[in-house]
Amino acid sequence: MLTVDYRRLGVKPGERLLDLGCGFGRHAYEAARRGAHVVACDLAWAELAQVRATFAAMSESGEQCDWSCQAVRGDATCLPFPDQSFHRVIASEVLEHVDSDDLALAELARILRPGGVLAVTVPAWFPEKVCWALSDEYHAPKAVGGHVRIYRRSVLRSRLRNAGLAPYAGHHAHALHSPYWWLRCAVGPNRDDHRMVAAYRRLLEWDIVRQPRITRTAERVLSPVLGKSLVVYSRKPGSKSPREAELAAA
Repeated sequence: MLTVDYRRLGVKPGERLLDLGCGFGRHAYEAARRGAHVVACDLAWAELAQVRATFAAMSESGEQCDWSCQAVRGDATCLPFPDQSFHRVIASEVLEHVDSDDLALAELARILRPGGVLAVTVPAWFPEKVCWALSDEYHAPKAVGGHVRIYRRSVLRSRLRNAGLAPYAGHHAHALHSPYWWLRCAVGPNRDDHRMVAAYRRLLEWDIVRQPRITRTAERVLSPVLGKSLVVYSRKPGSKSPREAELAAA
């Protein structure tokens, strides 16, 4: 289940891409399949171990032969990479966990090459606001490592500009996931065994695997209002590809 639109991201074969806060690597795998040289970065050792194992399995199966990948432990506010290291960077569902998001954005801008693109995803304002209202166990400080802030689109775009980046496109994603999280917050965020939560989770898993037309249509129609994630694409000043110029002018 991808949150970032790779058409808007514009990743090309041979480019270096950083997936920051990679989790179990969903965005990293897709970038690798498209021929990018991928670095998956996270603070959690368990996630990095899984990413390494999956990349090894992909390589052994011969799924890809024209890419390279690494899994690196790193902190978003002090990234272990030289200046201008990457053509594309994804930071998916990271900034809402970071106390100093301005510092994290400055780091992301530092490692991005001129003309490179950063895709940031955060929980969208309205669905997130409902979650916070339903349960204080969903977010910090009660949820250790949980969300520390709620973003409006205008605030996120302003912070990207303050980091020296130029936002040029955006959208919402995962409308069907918002009611799932509202349900979880209503019954208790840690009640994974609740029968209604389990039933909804099975529905989402079925949707991810099967991708039926009815749910794809529902996602497309409902995401602008109910999408759980807000995605904003920004370019570091420098050269601009024709596709990025087209999106910027749209």
